[in-house]
Amino acid sequence: MKTQIGLGVLSIPSAFDTLGLMPGVLCLVAIAIINCWCSYMVGSFKLNHREVYGIDDAAGLMFGPVGREVLGAGFILYLTFVAASGILGISIALNAISTHGACTAIFVAVAAIGVFCLAIIRTLSRVTVIAWGGLACILIAILIVTIGVGVEDRPYAAPPGPWVSDYQIVNNPSFADGISAICTLIFAYGGVPFFFPIIAEMRDPRHYTKSLVACQTVVTVIYVTIGIVVYYYCGSYVASPALGSAGRLIKQIAYGISLPGLLASATICTHSLK
Repeated sequence: MKTQIGLGVLSIPSAFDTLGLMPGVLCLVAIAIINCWCSYMVGSFKLNHREVYGIDDAAGLMFGPVGREVLGAGFILYLTFVAASGILGISIALNAISTHGACTAIFVAVAAIGVFCLAIIRTLSRVTVIAWGGLACILIAILIVTIGVGVEDRPYAAPPGPWVSDYQIVNNPSFADGISAICTLIFAYGGVPFFFPIIAEMRDPRHYTKSLVACQTVVTVIYVTIGIVVYYYCGSYVASPALGSAGRLIKQIAYGISLPGLLASATICTHSLK
């Protein structure tokens, strides 16, 4: 669940702003169904080939040594970029909490050092503690913002004066903007490559399917609920990341609470690079 709920959820409301509320929800649900099927196939493959640990091992079985190296290199690049995105998110959080108390480069360095120290942990079983804590923190932060935008009379970025949410049921984005928004939704479900090592370290891999169903159901419900509520109340003035949508004080509180979650996301990616 923590490999899924992380950086991507913070951009779902802005993706709905680009696509419109109804197309955004339909695209999100369609991606969730495809993602769930792909995740189920990961489990089935692993149960039939117990020697597989990561996606590179699976590629080696299917495409030989060349496929193993190519897909392995691609996966390393993916992990590097996601970990870097997490470190950037941590620096944004530190900037928000401290009201830009230092140079962003300094906060990036602090985030990178913190992630490196946590990623030294040897096994995923020990990283689980970080993941559960991070998941709880980022969910609490998102719920605070979701409640905050409903309680506040306007989003933080809205102009002064009378204001009514300008959310769109159906929007008309350009092709580039629409594809970019859909890619944002796909990234929100970008944890599937991590499922190979997760099932490899499960005490009983036969429980993978029911764990998967529980994970994807909870994740999709959270994504749809947060995306609809935040976009409905903020309209085109929704912030990305969404934690900045409900005002300066709530932004600081939400970023402060979400900081362990952002650390956990970057730590899991960096740990997998080992």
